[in-house]
Amino acid sequence: MGPILTGISGLSLLPEEVEYLQHPLVAGVILFTRNYHDNEQLIALTAQIKKISPMLLISVDHEGGRVQRFRDGFSAIPAMFEATSFQKKHNSPILADLGFTLAAELRAHGVDFSFTPVLDLNGISRVITTRAFASSPIEVIDAAKHFIGGLHSAGVKNVVKHFPGHGSVGPDSHIAMPVDERSKAEIFNSDMSVFKALVDSGCADGVMPAHVIYPDCDPKPACFSDYWLKQVLRNKLGFKGPVFSDDMGMQGAVQMGDYVTRTQSALDAGCDLALLCNEPHGLYEVLDGLEINLYQNHGQRGLAYLQKKNVTMMELKTDHRWLAAQSVIAKMEDYRAN
Repeated sequence: MGPILTGISGLSLLPEEVEYLQHPLVAGVILFTRNYHDNEQLIALTAQIKKISPMLLISVDHEGGRVQRFRDGFSAIPAMFEATSFQKKHNSPILADLGFTLAAELRAHGVDFSFTPVLDLNGISRVITTRAFASSPIEVIDAAKHFIGGLHSAGVKNVVKHFPGHGSVGPDSHIAMPVDERSKAEIFNSDMSVFKALVDSGCADGVMPAHVIYPDCDPKPACFSDYWLKQVLRNKLGFKGPVFSDDMGMQGAVQMGDYVTRTQSALDAGCDLALLCNEPHGLYEVLDGLEINLYQNHGQRGLAYLQKKNVTMMELKTDHRWLAAQSVIAKMEDYRAN
């Protein structure tokens, strides 16, 4: 499996997209709202992709709350901070049912996995906020384990993010280059302790590093850092699963050079797969610029994310966990309204 996950432009594949999805460096696709019209269309799109090759990964950034790419015809999964607060207030273990529902609905539409959950602390970040489970490491660890248990019960692997933590810097790495000025000890004792706990417990299947610089540890953003990805994540924490870069088109990646340079830098630093979400010209540069012989098997760890058999929505709607999640979602909507 190659190392590149790419975005596509619309509701079905263009001829040029069919062509580049057959390139030996392409591992699969990441879908967005622009790729969704309704349930039937999404099922047809994922089938079209898998017809090219059943080995192509189909992913999505679908967390719940404001980061939910598919809405009409899908359950309205609440933001994780709201769900965790509701679970705590009502002493009701809802996160597992929400995780199951999110994952099972994706599977029912031919999507292999989602880049979720967010393990960042809800601190000062303007891009994290309610995407986080909570503000304290202990609460995030507990909530994330419940949610991941739901994902796993639906047969879907997770990608925890944004290692080693994005919650303690204000700027949004989509449009800026965040710098976390805290000491190494502060980072390791707070934000990164969540990732360590999830890796130690075997709950973390995949990891996405942050486009954030932590200058007391390394001058490079974590996504491009041998220190963070090899020394800390692989050697210190003992993580064995795949590492997925964040989008190579984000402002937090631009300082690393052109598309080929930044993608190769991320792969060489320790990422198994790199995302090129919204940059067709960048994708072509990377496919032309990366050496096929060196990188065509770089994404092999991603093979574990392929689904062998998908459920149907008809089957899912009779599952007690899906029904429980619908009840919870309705209660939370009533709670917010009142």
